Amino acid sequence: MKQRVAWSVILGIAAAKLVLQFWTSGHYGYFRDELYFIACGRHLDWGYVDHSPLVAVYARIGELFGPSLRGFRLLATLAGTARIVLTGVIAARLGGGRAAQGLACLAVLLAPIYLGIDSVLSMNVFEHLFWLGCLLVVIEIANGGSEKLWLLFGVLAGFGLQNKHSMLFLGAAVVAGLVLTPLRRSLARPWIWAGGALALLIFLPNLLWQYAHGFPTIELLRNVKESGKNIVLDPVDFVVQQVMMLNPFSAPLWIAGLAGLFFVRELKPYRFLAWTYLAVLTIFIALEGKDYYVAPIYPVLFAAGAVVLARRRLFAGIAAALVIAGGIIAAPLALPMLTPESYLAYQRKLGVAPARTEVSHTSEMPQIFSDQFGWPEMVAKVARYYHSLPPDVRAKTGIFAGNYGEAGAIDFYGRQYNLPPAICPHQHYWDWGTHGFTGESLIVISEDLGGREPMFETVKVFDRRNHPYAMPEENGPLFHVTGMKVPLQQVWPELKRWR
Repeated sequence: MKQRVAWSVILGIAAAKLVLQFWTSGHYGYFRDELYFIACGRHLDWGYVDHSPLVAVYARIGELFGPSLRGFRLLATLAGTARIVLTGVIAARLGGGRAAQGLACLAVLLAPIYLGIDSVLSMNVFEHLFWLGCLLVVIEIANGGSEKLWLLFGVLAGFGLQNKHSMLFLGAAVVAGLVLTPLRRSLARPWIWAGGALALLIFLPNLLWQYAHGFPTIELLRNVKESGKNIVLDPVDFVVQQVMMLNPFSAPLWIAGLAGLFFVRELKPYRFLAWTYLAVLTIFIALEGKDYYVAPIYPVLFAAGAVVLARRRLFAGIAAALVIAGGIIAAPLALPMLTPESYLAYQRKLGVAPARTEVSHTSEMPQIFSDQFGWPEMVAKVARYYHSLPPDVRAKTGIFAGNYGEAGAIDFYGRQYNLPPAICPHQHYWDWGTHGFTGESLIVISEDLGGREPMFETVKVFDRRNHPYAMPEENGPLFHVTGMKVPLQQVWPELKRWR
């Protein structure tokens, strides 16, 4: 039976989250994806090749805060804080008192995966809010709430789809959870179907955009799978990574939550949550998804585990001590709170290595940190060479970037140097074309030219990128090529790289 929400406890922990996340969010630099999302925000549309449209809106709003990195990431910081609040409310709705609500919020506060995700602006932190909001609605229905609440579920799911298409998988998992529990009664009533129709209506602009463009996201996902870009984990390793990303010290808490949803009488009305979790886990293992794709649902298990353990003060105290100890150890690895030198030293002292989700990520630091270094320095080198060219050559020189991070950096930092917009065949940048440049003169940012040297009359390396903390593949040559033998516009369709 649901309990009163202990707002003083929940908001106190949420305030700690807000301060910690805001303080650390300005320590390094813009993340590769953030630079790309900023570019998308300057080209607002109902869809993009590799993501739903809302993240471009977040980036557009973030830019209103000017050059402040903390300001740009404020929406992510607030969203991460809201996750704490939702966790506490869910714990109360599952029947947990002050102790349970505090324990659940503490576990979410100190989970490394959430500290890391919330440190940059992306769709991922907002995805967690949409998932938790939907699950809270179903919990309210399980507590005897009106079936009309499925309309609210539909609204949240619709905007969740506009944020990230993975909302489809949560929807499928919730249906599985309903079918396997007495809540299946909702499927025989009209409101859940009306909610589904409402979600589809909200999602429709993106769906129509996908149709009009030949469903590019499906093409991209197919390309990613065929390219072997992502590291594929077997089921055992996938589950092990769940434990690691949430901190092994916290594992007893969320595992107790999963078990409690199956076996504790007081939690029986919420058993659909356990089946929903298992369905989500199974879906992403089967689809060879990245391990962190399951992260949005764990606050629910933390809340259920806190309800179970808080019935015994000793167990709750032990769980809290473990969560705090694990958080103190892991926080410097999950947040940009140390200098890069100190970070690497701490990581080596612990004898751990960052988890990799993509084959090409070989940096000693996690990708989310390494991809925040080297961008301003790269753009400065490009600008210095660009402005050294004779005016007549400079006027016809385009800047060709090998990936969206490089292109986003040129477009973001290049404005202060009056650089032309980046040309890039990667992801949605390809859709923005060549900006009229013919290939007569190009500055090329790439690891290599991929054997295309014969396409040009001259090829010259004019500088190198060599930032010590950047991703290794970003420390490569900078080329100036001239005399492209086939106009760039003509070969542009062949250069498309969606993966």
